[in-house]
Amino acid sequence: MNFNHAERVALFIDGANLYSTARGLGFDIDFRRLLDLFQKNSHLVRAYYYTALAEDQEYSSVRPLIDWLDYNGYTVITKPMKEFTDSTGRRKVKGNMDIELAIDAMELSQHLDHVVLFSGDGDFRSLVEAIQRKGKRVTVASTLKTQPPMIADELRRQADHFIELALLSETIGRPQADRPPRRERETYDDDDVDGDEFADR
Repeated sequence: MNFNHAERVALFIDGANLYSTARGLGFDIDFRRLLDLFQKNSHLVRAYYYTALAEDQEYSSVRPLIDWLDYNGYTVITKPMKEFTDSTGRRKVKGNMDIELAIDAMELSQHLDHVVLFSGDGDFRSLVEAIQRKGKRVTVASTLKTQPPMIADELRRQADHFIELALLSETIGRPQADRPPRRERETYDDDDVDGDEFADR
């Protein structure tokens, strides 16, 4: 990794995107080990985690993770999911956190040397470019190892550095937990949040 202890670094984690990436690679993220990795290799200023929540559900599989992150060094940014029924009668859930992540990254970048974005979403290319214009380095963490790759080509080209998450599986990963199959009536668009995010304490 291209970091040094003098660099002020912040992590910006697109929760749904990182979950899907790790799942595609066959492991779960150990968020304690992820935080330790950057604390040992840089001056970590903040670690932000973004996700949408289904507020009307009594229990969501992401809630234990959110609670753990809140108490263990992460700044968690959430908002309610929006549910709607499409023209075919299927229930869909939307929970895009791109705007919240982009605003926070732009505001904090003036106090940083290096921004690390955990997402492969090509919509973030303009954000990366804007932060670079401020004289900051930007690293994007995602993967090329899935089919199709989770990292958009335009985002990878724009970033100063690329972290292949598959190469970090032994450092920040743990075996995938067994999960029940998703209910068929729930479908998601490209911008939708995957509601199966979960991590053990």
